[in-house]
Amino acid sequence: MTRSDYVRWFADIRSEDVGLVGGKNASLGEMYSAMSASGAKVPNGFALTASAYRDALSEAGAWERLATLLHGLGKDDVARLARDAAAAREIVYAATGGAALRQQILAAYADLRRQCGDDVALAVRSSATAEDLPTASFAGQHESFLNVRGEADLVEACRRCFASVFTDRAIVYRNDNGFDHLKVSLSVGVMKMVRSDLASSGVIFTLDTDSGFRDVVYVTGSYGLGENVVQGRVDPDEFYVHKPTFRDGHRCVLRRRLGRKQRRMVYGEGVRGTVDVEVAAAERERFCVEDADVLKLCDYALRIEEHYSRRAGHPMPMDIEWAKDGVDGELYIVQARPETVASRKAAESFESQSLKGSAPVLVVGRAVGERIASGPVRVIRATADLAAFRAGEVLVAETTSPDWEPVMKGAAAIVADRGGRTCHAAI
Repeated sequence: MTRSDYVRWFADIRSEDVGLVGGKNASLGEMYSAMSASGAKVPNGFALTASAYRDALSEAGAWERLATLLHGLGKDDVARLARDAAAAREIVYAATGGAALRQQILAAYADLRRQCGDDVALAVRSSATAEDLPTASFAGQHESFLNVRGEADLVEACRRCFASVFTDRAIVYRNDNGFDHLKVSLSVGVMKMVRSDLASSGVIFTLDTDSGFRDVVYVTGSYGLGENVVQGRVDPDEFYVHKPTFRDGHRCVLRRRLGRKQRRMVYGEGVRGTVDVEVAAAERERFCVEDADVLKLCDYALRIEEHYSRRAGHPMPMDIEWAKDGVDGELYIVQARPETVASRKAAESFESQSLKGSAPVLVVGRAVGERIASGPVRVIRATADLAAFRAGEVLVAETTSPDWEPVMKGAAAIVADRGGRTCHAAI
């Protein structure tokens, strides 16, 4: 690849191209190239390579300034972290605004519009070169932008994705996991959006995320675009399918649980950006997908798991994002990565805790974690309240943000209090 060639289409990308286009885009290219032939639908798109990021910073003379800002930057000084991380993002944003890169972005966009139609809406996603690895996942650390339309908005979204290599949470994650800030580069993926704003979307795990049990496929889903499910902002529907029984031809949903599906992310007014809207009570009381769709998603998930396991030479449980298009009615796979949390649990052991004491019940909800914790309660109503939080406290908020991760790591437990009525507890 020459220095001036910063665009790679999904059809030309494979899993081994992580250093070139980051983990997320490498996986998208692998799926688009290998899985589409087996029936799993993957939207088309292109990636801006990590070379675009590195060359832009070099041409702007930004490396030394970034090194100075990031030296000794940790999670304990929240004020400095917020200040210096914002300054680092501004440096990257300014560096990636050059005419040559802009020209290549717009040329690829023109090609995609010829393929998908002039009014195609785009998802613009960050993809780090140390992301979605079997031993580490940067999922949620960097920015994504949905329903992006038009040349100016696309260029802006790409620049903000590049800059998000220095979000507060990404800096903390790299510090905690021993990654050098200046050796992790960022690629940007641009892909056709699936109209799940008119239908539903969610996440599939090819194992049980509570126990690590690998003989089930666990499907979650909710109405609208998938960000609310991925970010944990809604209580989704849940479905379990037993792998051995499914493979033997006895295909049925083993267990299902109706989620509250509080909100739906849809396209914003003027067909730009996204907004959350309330879900009507009647829709909440029914599942967001039929069993036939769950079984089709299970088939896709098993094909993807088998493909990645063959390439890895060992079983590879997967974390997969799916979306149903409300226009054509088809199911699409929009991301797949190795699962890096539940798959590390020892298969021969299962930890369970029970509460022996009793006290007045303050809030009731569905537990996310399996453990028991105690500590002083700290109610967080706005980001500014985080400065008062102390390690060991129980963090209570209506909803949490990935940007709070540096603080949340020190919490004894996290309770998402949905309007004072119900909660999710993560321990």
